[in-house]
Amino acid sequence: MSTIENWRALLGERNPDEVVTKALVRDVQLPGGAGTMALITLDNGFDHTKPNTFGPLGLFALDEALTEIAGRSDLAAVGVTGKPFIFAVGADLKGAAALRTREEALAIGALGHHVFRRLGELDLPSFAFVNGAAMGGGLEVALHCTYRTISSGVPAVALPECFLGLVPGWGGTQLLPRLVGPAAAIKLIIENPLAQNRVTKGADAFALGVADAMFEPADFLEESLRWASRVLKGEVTVERAAHDGWEKAVADARFLVDMKLRGASPAPYRALDLIAMAETASRDEGFAAEDEALADLLTGDELRAGLYAFDLVQRRAKRPAGAPDKALARKVTKVGVVGAGLMASQMALLFARRLEVPVVLTDLDQTRLDKGVGYVHAEADKLLAKGRISADQANRLKSLVTGSLTKDAFADADFVIEAVFEDLAVKKQVFAEVEAVVPAECVLATNTSSLSLTEMGADLAHPERLVGFHFFNPVAVMPLLEIIRGAATDDATLATAFAVGRTLRKSSVLVKDAPAFVVNRLLTCFMGEVVAAVDEGTPLEVAEHALDGLGLPMTPFALLQLVGPAVGLHVAETLHAAFPDRYGVSANLAKLVAAGKPGVYLPDFTLDPEAVAFFAGGDRPSTAEEVRERVLRALAREIRIMLDEGVVAAPQDIDLCMILGAGWPFHLGGITPYLDRTGIAQPRFLPPGVASVPA
Repeated sequence: MSTIENWRALLGERNPDEVVTKALVRDVQLPGGAGTMALITLDNGFDHTKPNTFGPLGLFALDEALTEIAGRSDLAAVGVTGKPFIFAVGADLKGAAALRTREEALAIGALGHHVFRRLGELDLPSFAFVNGAAMGGGLEVALHCTYRTISSGVPAVALPECFLGLVPGWGGTQLLPRLVGPAAAIKLIIENPLAQNRVTKGADAFALGVADAMFEPADFLEESLRWASRVLKGEVTVERAAHDGWEKAVADARFLVDMKLRGASPAPYRALDLIAMAETASRDEGFAAEDEALADLLTGDELRAGLYAFDLVQRRAKRPAGAPDKALARKVTKVGVVGAGLMASQMALLFARRLEVPVVLTDLDQTRLDKGVGYVHAEADKLLAKGRISADQANRLKSLVTGSLTKDAFADADFVIEAVFEDLAVKKQVFAEVEAVVPAECVLATNTSSLSLTEMGADLAHPERLVGFHFFNPVAVMPLLEIIRGAATDDATLATAFAVGRTLRKSSVLVKDAPAFVVNRLLTCFMGEVVAAVDEGTPLEVAEHALDGLGLPMTPFALLQLVGPAVGLHVAETLHAAFPDRYGVSANLAKLVAAGKPGVYLPDFTLDPEAVAFFAGGDRPSTAEEVRERVLRALAREIRIMLDEGVVAAPQDIDLCMILGAGWPFHLGGITPYLDRTGIAQPRFLPPGVASVPA
């Protein structure tokens, strides 16, 4: 049998539910008499909400189209474009999860290379017309072509494989660095995926050199065909620059990956090795190395974990468990924010920008109020300077945010959120004052990170309209919103909160009114065990780095410094009051707070000897392994209790909260499947297979 037949026999029925992306071929007469182009349109038959992907059947379809084209003698060129708004977004992830053997993994890598490279190895020039989102294998299709144009309206160009525990395995690590240089390639292949899977817009991709020409969306294909005609007639010459600096670019990137992951995830390191290889390797050698890397990674735990986490973020986050009927949500036409500190100002900016309604800040101090409103205006100017909003949008944003020294300004507000000091008595007083002036159906929201909503609303005339609306800092960046239902919160209030969260572009999770909710409860558990180990005599440096192997976004004491020791102490005290048998309060941490220290680190990130001295004196030191085991067992115990208490609907919601609110690494999947895999969770949190294949 031929190689294609072997691949068909091995892969053809692996995923019977594959949504096949067809390669639809039509002849196009190029302008100016440049000849006939066979234009391939990638189309899976659905609209843009179901993007084109490549499984084995889609690859076979493209191969058949290219075989037909290769047999013709009347063509001047071949072109590839996508259906409206979508070029292609890569491999079929469900199909990838269905691969079970290394032989199958090697085959899917080799098949993709075989098909895609034909675009660059035909006797005809090939053109990719990137009309919409191009990610993963979709971008690699374009890279195999001789020339590329891109629409300025393309919302996403990316190679996200490292985010999922893979490498670009259909030519990306070899072709992209040769095209744009190693540093720019590393940005797309490694840096962006590790920065919360950041994507690049069409114009920025063009500026990096990914495409040779850029045109506006309205007449993108027509202009692309005209440009292709000029290239074929010799009126336009595309120069390909040589690139140097490979060794430094790779070394610098390796240092950054080490800082971020500390060796915890193999995929970025494999990608760096492949990029380094691209400087001198032949195409055959480079593609074979990609096949080997894919074979290793496709059958590993990291991909299964990454796909599980990806599925949570892409699906469960968009359909929050337990959210009421959307039809119950009330319209929000004005927002009030109590407080004018940094958190309050960040919230005001987000509400004004996303809801596009008036937002009024209140505070008792005019200077503080002016500073809060001034922050919003300054941020609007920054957005304008970066080209993210127009001058008209900046002016409108500024006009929407105002300040007031009295809460009478909330008289016509539909949604009022407080961001004052984390003290129950203070918050109760605030809501008593707000309730006296707002309309009957105004939602009262609290940004509390740990306090009881039920207690907070105990003295309200209408506690049913109080809801928890817990942001994470920085507000504009962190995607999670914990929405907390108090004992009296009604469905209309809750539905309004979820509707506002969607408009703010946040991923909302419904949480029961329980101490510190989800993220802060688990982070306090995590921190408490590390600090307790240090209090007992474990050297701070040992405890601080005991969990480095997980690749967490920051070490425990660095996290404590970020949130502030006083805040950490306050949450620990709240949880100790609720669960004295499981949460302690470190006397040494209290000393650190009393001394006014910002943490254990100096501004240059070296340890502060004075701060470290507060934790000296214990006589029962632990090893790093013992600290790690202690922390993970405590987390497993606490998650089990939280699920038994019904704090969230399911383990998947714990995972979603930790991924989006605490930066739990994608390469580990969620925290519950990780604890399952390590054997620490007994019994398992998730049924067998749930964390291996997307639901």
